[in-house]
Amino acid sequence: MSMKAFELVPAIERGKLTSDKFKAQIESIDVCGKNLYIGTSDCFIFHYCIEERNQAGKIAFHSEKQGHKYLGLKKPIVQIKAASALNRIIVLCDNTVTLLNMFDLEPVFSGAKIKGVVNFSVNDNPIRSNPFSVEVCVALKKKQLQIYTITEDRIVHMKDLPLPEPAIITGIDEHYVCAALNTQYCMIEVETAFVQDLFPYDNENTNPMVKKVTKEEFLLSGPNALGMFVTSAGISQRPPMQWSDNLIAVSCVQPYIVAMNDEFITIHSILDQQQKQAIPFQGGVFMDDFEGRLFIASAREIYSLVPVAFEKQIEALLYDKRVAEALELAENAHKTGMTKDKFMKIYKRIQQQAGFIEFSQQHFDEAQKLFLNGEVDVREIICLYPDLMPSGSNFTRSSPPLHEIPSVSILVRNNDSVMETYKSFLRSFLEDVRNTKQSVGLKQEIDVALLKLYAEKNSADLIPLLVSDTSCELADCVEYLERYQRHHALALLHKYHGENEKALHIWTRLVNGEIQDKSFQGLEFVVDFLANLSDHELVWKYLDWVLEKNEEFGVQILTQRPANEVQSERLRPDAVIDYLHRFPLAVVTYLEYLVFQKKLEKEKYHTHLAVLYLDKVLSLTKNHGSKKEDVDIARCKLRHMLQMSNLYRVQLILGKTKETEMHAECAILYGKLEEHDKALRILVHKLKDFGAAENYCLVNSQGKETSYRKRLFHILLSVYLDPSYETKDNLVAPAMSLLNSNVADFDTVKVLQLLPDTWSVSLLSQFLSRSLRKSMNKSRLARIETMMARGENLHVKQTCIELQQEPVILNDDRNCGVCSRALTDPTFIRYPNSVVTHVHCAKNKYVCPVTGKLFSTRPS
Repeated sequence: MSMKAFELVPAIERGKLTSDKFKAQIESIDVCGKNLYIGTSDCFIFHYCIEERNQAGKIAFHSEKQGHKYLGLKKPIVQIKAASALNRIIVLCDNTVTLLNMFDLEPVFSGAKIKGVVNFSVNDNPIRSNPFSVEVCVALKKKQLQIYTITEDRIVHMKDLPLPEPAIITGIDEHYVCAALNTQYCMIEVETAFVQDLFPYDNENTNPMVKKVTKEEFLLSGPNALGMFVTSAGISQRPPMQWSDNLIAVSCVQPYIVAMNDEFITIHSILDQQQKQAIPFQGGVFMDDFEGRLFIASAREIYSLVPVAFEKQIEALLYDKRVAEALELAENAHKTGMTKDKFMKIYKRIQQQAGFIEFSQQHFDEAQKLFLNGEVDVREIICLYPDLMPSGSNFTRSSPPLHEIPSVSILVRNNDSVMETYKSFLRSFLEDVRNTKQSVGLKQEIDVALLKLYAEKNSADLIPLLVSDTSCELADCVEYLERYQRHHALALLHKYHGENEKALHIWTRLVNGEIQDKSFQGLEFVVDFLANLSDHELVWKYLDWVLEKNEEFGVQILTQRPANEVQSERLRPDAVIDYLHRFPLAVVTYLEYLVFQKKLEKEKYHTHLAVLYLDKVLSLTKNHGSKKEDVDIARCKLRHMLQMSNLYRVQLILGKTKETEMHAECAILYGKLEEHDKALRILVHKLKDFGAAENYCLVNSQGKETSYRKRLFHILLSVYLDPSYETKDNLVAPAMSLLNSNVADFDTVKVLQLLPDTWSVSLLSQFLSRSLRKSMNKSRLARIETMMARGENLHVKQTCIELQQEPVILNDDRNCGVCSRALTDPTFIRYPNSVVTHVHCAKNKYVCPVTGKLFSTRPS
């Protein structure tokens, strides 16, 4: 497909060349800055100064002749190459390379030259980086290449490179030379002189050419009018390029390859190898690129191929909807010397334009990628959809416009399924950009559009959008949410904007079933909201309604308050308890919260909770239809409360329980009153729960002295051995089990005094053996502790004697080691290393204040 990449502009008009006594035809040219050199077929060199001008938006050239020189050989000037660093031009004429002055065209004084030369090429990336020299490769008539270094007045021979046959044309880059020989192309490594054959060609039908494309990559004219790309490694990394026949010259101006034959100049893209433009041009004799500028010569005229601005080329491609080509061209625009900032600005706009083209063609994946990479203003897309922009937005589309789409409605043509795909694309795109830098300053537009799209679709993402940091305004969204009956979302929007009462009004209607919304989680959601609401008046207003619905949920409003909430009079515990008297389940739960979670140590709360627990148990026991499981659970909670708390009024609870069969509870209460004998007699005689009796001793002695623990176990043993109990013989077994228990603790002498005289030694053997071992172990431990204390005492005495053996001499000349003042006080400090200080100067008696030596790790 064609496009306009270059324009053909005269550089030096034919009339001017004719007027300058230009008689023969042009053979070669070279351009260096503003200097243009022309070599003719009759051995003349002309020097012109050319200036590029912009006239009415178009490029034109102005030229002035500076001079000419006749070399006197009557042979054509085959090659000219300017070396600006040396102020020299290198000329090939009559198989001889000579040096001329760049400005007056006079030969150099030394007369340096190279003879027998067929072709030469200049190394633009030499290994030797002397800025005041030029490295050239010359092809000789014989089977050899030579490397020279050229300075202002000398040509220095550096290296010979033998070849299998003579070279016709060469190209050099760094330390590689690509050469066209008589019948084939080859690659030569300069340092090692290694020759690698590339491919053969027919010299009768193919005009050999070697043109450097990029670093260590060359373009060669191959068989069947193919352009072959070859790297220094001898391989091709690009597909071949199809040219026309009768090729005269080829040049490279990124990202294009320009070829000239006897009728046309053709421009191919180096990116896809496709022909992009053809310019009619007959009689061409020379073409080459000079510092990114392309010049073409016919026999009597010189032209410049001026590239059309990349922006215009890309715009033309986008106009033809050739998106891939436009993007490919844009990606390579930075190679033209454009600054990075300018390139990125242009490239992003091109990506945006391409994105809208893909968008209009329903290529949504490609469009989204281009919009994201091009960082398009999301409002450019949102405004294409009816009613999605916020009402207060003053957005105007980009100028010049990025596209010509008036509205998505025009693209879908009343097709609902197509409209849905466009809306689905917008949802996906906005979700991707919502929390990126692309959304900075545009959060409201993005969130409002998403809310409306979610509301219309009844998307599950609507609720998460509103519970997070949303920028949706009420004015833009209420009507949309009401239209699609998204009541829960509307309530959340009111909540986000601080209109809590409006939100609660909607939620109560949802709970009462007046309106429906499947996304609403029910009464639990309202409870959670009220539990975290700081407006206590509003909490109190709706608390009664929630409790009427469900006491268990309602009380959570009071028990799940934020930990750092400031207390108010309305939510003071006493006021809450007074209010909850109508709700028995709620008041119990609230008291449990105060006692067990908040751990408030107030007698009235503890007593109130214990009384409610007891009333619950009594109520269940009186009701013969109650389940045993429910009674057991209620009694378990009561026993836990009675055992755990020490703050309730024991006598009050005991007075109510004594009249019932609640023996376990009575035992706990007697224990609280320190009436352990009564408690244990209940456990042993009434409940016959010997394990509970033993556990009673353990629980009630926790955190107390050993003597108290022993006293409880002695009381239990005396209960077992009480002679007044009618069936005391039935308690011998539990008594022996207690004596032999590993957890029980006794005073052996007192136990022996309690035991009946009729009990045999064999019956008590286990208890007596364990008591004896325990007594002996205790005695031995005491003896060991005594001996260890005696040893430590001896060690201290020895240390003291050793310290006292060395006298401490104080006289008028001896001063404090810290402050250097006289030791006038009768008391002083002496460290083991003989340092003496005042008492107040010794900060740490285990660390020397002068040397810092540590004498002990014990704290000072």
